[in-house]
Amino acid sequence: MSKSIMIHARIEPTLKSETEQMLSALGLNMTQAITLFLQQVRLQKGLPFEVKLPSEQTLKALNELEKKDGKTFSSIDDLFDDLEN
Repeated sequence: MSKSIMIHARIEPTLKSETEQMLSALGLNMTQAITLFLQQVRLQKGLPFEVKLPSEQTLKALNELEKKDGKTFSSIDDLFDDLEN
């Protein structure tokens, strides 16, 4: 099958650069990775991974991180002590 269709997509430059490095380590280039993804979509008849909205607990944790009101710990022991209380 000849490849005759071109896909154009705009992505963040850092996302492209970082993923190209990772794909290179896997022996793939961007075109091969996109083709692999699309083949998996076809085989799975949908996305090849789960896509869902975050839970309330996850949203709360993300909001705390964004506000930077989250607790910080000086050691792993302090973290576990806090979790146990």
